[in-house]
Amino acid sequence: MLYDLHELQRSFLSPLATFSSHSAQLLTNPYSPWAYTPMAKQLAAGYELMHRLGKEYEKPTWDVHALREPNQHIAVHQQTVHTTPFCHLVRFSLAQPSTSSRPTVLLVAPLSGHHATLLRDTVRTLLQDHDVYVTDWVDARMVPLAAGSFHLNDYVQYIEDCLHFLNTDVHVIAVCQPTVPVLAAVSLMAAKQHPNQPKSLTLMGGPIDARQSPTQVNRLATTKPYSWFEDNLIHRVPARYVGAGRRVYPGFLQHIGFVAMNPDRHVSSHYDFYQHLVKGQDNDAEAHRRFYDEYNAVLDMPAEFYLDTIKVVFQDYALPKGTWFIEGQKVDPAAITRTALLTIEGELDDISGLGQTEAAQHLCQRIPQAKKRHYVAEGSGHYGIFSGRRWRQHIYPQIKAFIHQHA
Repeated sequence: MLYDLHELQRSFLSPLATFSSHSAQLLTNPYSPWAYTPMAKQLAAGYELMHRLGKEYEKPTWDVHALREPNQHIAVHQQTVHTTPFCHLVRFSLAQPSTSSRPTVLLVAPLSGHHATLLRDTVRTLLQDHDVYVTDWVDARMVPLAAGSFHLNDYVQYIEDCLHFLNTDVHVIAVCQPTVPVLAAVSLMAAKQHPNQPKSLTLMGGPIDARQSPTQVNRLATTKPYSWFEDNLIHRVPARYVGAGRRVYPGFLQHIGFVAMNPDRHVSSHYDFYQHLVKGQDNDAEAHRRFYDEYNAVLDMPAEFYLDTIKVVFQDYALPKGTWFIEGQKVDPAAITRTALLTIEGELDDISGLGQTEAAQHLCQRIPQAKKRHYVAEGSGHYGIFSGRRWRQHIYPQIKAFIHQHA
């Protein structure tokens, strides 16, 4: 019922958002006489702000078309190489063949509200030295009921399938939420002595052991019973979508949660955006647009996957406690011996606290010490460990060197 009410609200806001957009253009177009009236800039800024607050945000494009090298631009090919109902495996590679060997990286994107395109900066940077494959998760409201359910264990199986599909020396990088299922997948493959175990595994800012330095996210999961999440956050997709009737954790509820974590910062950001428009500071205004075009674009998560994650990761701590079984087989990171391990945490991460990712170092006790490393990015928050200046200048060089060492 709540999802239907949300759709009804959207239908009412859509004409207002369109009107606001046209009004803003009318007051800023140099060929419009209204652009030269008193208060035109203030009114236009107000209309654009209203438009952005009321519009519906679609999934952004990857927009990774070229790699900028000194004195040249190298075109980038994007290709979907493997498709399942809930995920597409997308490959990014250089159109111009490289004269040197380029390691293959499987970048596992989070299935936690935002689209995989949130890792756009990660992909661009990795492409400098690697061929990159990315898990591009499908919005659950666009998956028909006939495709069946999708559990946390299915996520683990999908990672195994991707590694089997690539069938080559692969270096896996997991960002945030997927650190847990990726470590589980590699653990199961190691226990079965699977030939396609990855050469290296990089885990970044994820809740391997959510008991360490609990954050607001962890506290929410532990202060509410499992039934509360199922009763209050799970809804059925309305009839207008392909996945009509599917039980999901809706993207709009997730977005409310994201904003509620730092409401003052978002209010301040939108006020600054208004001021940038009034003052004609186009670069700052465009930076705001780019950020919120991505931040406000959210997807629905399959209900089974979300509820499994709450229970297995945040309430039972099944991975660090050794109580997680998939199809009768225990998930035991101690089975890993061949894969090198790099864990990365942000000093100021307010999503996955310090020590949560490092816990993998202790769980993977049979990996030789020479093949293990932990790195804390000073001054970096959660998003800073995979996007932005600190990612490009400080964190990526650590990953590049680690992959090169264990290629």
